[in-house]
Amino acid sequence: MVTTLAIDCGGGGIKASVLDAAGTMRARPLRVPTPYPLPPSLFAKTLLDLGARLPSADRMTVGMPGMIRHGVVVATPHYVTRSGPRSKVDPDLVAEWSGYDARSALAEAFGVPALVLNDAEVHGAGVVAGTGCELVLTLGTGLGSALFDGGVLAPHLELSHAPVRWGTTYDTYVGEPERRRLGDAFWSRRIRQVVDGLRPVFRWDRLYLGGGNSRLIRPEQLGRMGDDVVVVPNTAGIVGGVRAWDLLGDRYDPTP
Repeated sequence: MVTTLAIDCGGGGIKASVLDAAGTMRARPLRVPTPYPLPPSLFAKTLLDLGARLPSADRMTVGMPGMIRHGVVVATPHYVTRSGPRSKVDPDLVAEWSGYDARSALAEAFGVPALVLNDAEVHGAGVVAGTGCELVLTLGTGLGSALFDGGVLAPHLELSHAPVRWGTTYDTYVGEPERRRLGDAFWSRRIRQVVDGLRPVFRWDRLYLGGGNSRLIRPEQLGRMGDDVVVVPNTAGIVGGVRAWDLLGDRYDPTP
């Protein structure tokens, strides 16, 4: 039986577990705070230390924020800051992270084949049905997104950095700081407005709302979004670590 070490890396915390081929957790999930400042070397060490506390696995899947192409970091929003999300960006960290081959580095460090994807993409792998056009939006520190067509992952777009109004990006507009400022009721209304605005852009067959804050959307606002919008558990960010290996199509070769 093939086992998978699944690691979900967020702006505030890093969670991990080991899953069997059916996606069942074989160990209780562990979580550690995301350390800052976070150069790639500390990132790899943090994941190694976390993995050492779990049963051994045959392969690994890592989801992390930002634009990841073929396991290489093009840009990451939080890990280039000095003390975490919304803090000052460190130019030295930007240089270190840009072009960092996370897949090769982690495969070598752990000694197993590795997948490194955007965290919303891993989350989506855990919930999509595999038919039609399916969009995944994760609500947490900011906004994550992933698009699947017939169960095949489409090239990643950093929707979170697109302007939504008054020069404000989606990341800022619906992220955790705004939820705290607005309160859940007004924030939930804002989420519905975002969903309404994106509907004609994607024409999805199903929209999944995940991430830690999706459970805070008020029922009355969720009900107004339509039957094609579903809230999914945040554990999908780990469970998706298994299905991600089957849903990538031919565009990604996981062999180091």
